[in-house]
Amino acid sequence: MEWEKCQLFAKNLVYLKHNYIFVYIITQLIRRLIPEFTSNGLLPQGIHWATLDDIKEKLSFSTKRRTLIAGLELALKSFKIAGCEKMYIDGSFVTSKNEPSDIDACWDISNVDPTKLDPILLIFSNRRALQKMKYGCEFFPSSEIAMPPNTRYLDFFQKTKDDEKKGIVGIKLQEL
Repeated sequence: MEWEKCQLFAKNLVYLKHNYIFVYIITQLIRRLIPEFTSNGLLPQGIHWATLDDIKEKLSFSTKRRTLIAGLELALKSFKIAGCEKMYIDGSFVTSKNEPSDIDACWDISNVDPTKLDPILLIFSNRRALQKMKYGCEFFPSSEIAMPPNTRYLDFFQKTKDDEKKGIVGIKLQEL
């Protein structure tokens, strides 16, 4: 809805030849790709597409979070080399919690060449201990089934334990 208002406003600005205002508004919208947390500390429902820089700007508000982002960035580079196009970030990292223990993420398996992926990212034993040790993150294929509640990880990530809808952050890896 906000985007539709912006488009209408932009048409009027172009008509009035006030392009500098339009550029300012678009810049402000881009800076808000990750919205404010709701009153219960979660993101509003939906997938909020962002760049790694957006994540660094919005979610690096503690030393622990900056450390986790460094590990995430390292893993994202490996996923990109292997052909992964999309990653979805969840867990307490995408909440207002100051000190999340790790980052939960799921990745789109389309076009991924597993032989080019860091082998640790394919080891799911021992509750993904090796992934957490190296990257501070846990990575799941987005189309795999979470147990419980028997739904794909991408869908599982978008609900609370009480089955309420919540938001996650999506990253398009070609933008790295």
